[in-house]
Amino acid sequence: MTQVWLVRHGEASASWGEHSDPGLSDKGLREAEASATHLQSVVPEDVALVSSPKARAQETAAPLAACLNRTVVVNDAFQEIQAPVPLESRQVWLQGFMRQTWDQQDESLWRWRDGIVSALQELTEPTVIFTHFLVINTVVAHSRQASKTVQCWPDNGSIHALELREGAIEVVRLGRQMTSVVN
Repeated sequence: MTQVWLVRHGEASASWGEHSDPGLSDKGLREAEASATHLQSVVPEDVALVSSPKARAQETAAPLAACLNRTVVVNDAFQEIQAPVPLESRQVWLQGFMRQTWDQQDESLWRWRDGIVSALQELTEPTVIFTHFLVINTVVAHSRQASKTVQCWPDNGSIHALELREGAIEVVRLGRQMTSVVN
C-alpha cells in the first residue's frame, strides 16, 4: 500500500478568465503555510513531493519543501485541465464542463484523465501532490467509478488522503470542502 496526499493549491491571485498561470494571493500563501504545518505532522520523513507545473501549485508546495528540506518534482500529469478555448472564454467552458459527465467528454479530456490515473498508479513511495480542483475531482470520480465530472468541492489548501493498492486508488478521506465559489 502506498499513501498519497492530494493538496489543492492555495487561493490564486487571479481568476480562471484573468490569467493563464497566476501565483498565489496573500491568502493563498497563508493557506500554503497552513497545509505545510498540518502535513508535517502527518507525512513520513521520506515523503516525495510532486507538483503541477502551474505557479499556484508550486508556490503551495514551497513551504512544505522548505520545512522538510526536500525537492519538489514537477509532473505535468497533475496539471489543471486544459480548456480548448481562449483565456477569455475559459470560465464559461469550465462551468459547462463541471455540469457534465465523463461520457460527454472528448478523447483529449479522457487522455488527461488517464494520465492522472496512470501517474498515480506508478507511485511506489508516500507522496504529497500539489494540484488542482478538477484533478482532485477526476481522481475521486475514478475511485468511485462515478460519471459526474465534479464529485466534491475541495477548498483551497485542502488535503485529501488516498491509498494505492495493486493498481486500485482508494479515497481514504476527503479534505475540507469549499463554502464559496471556485476562483
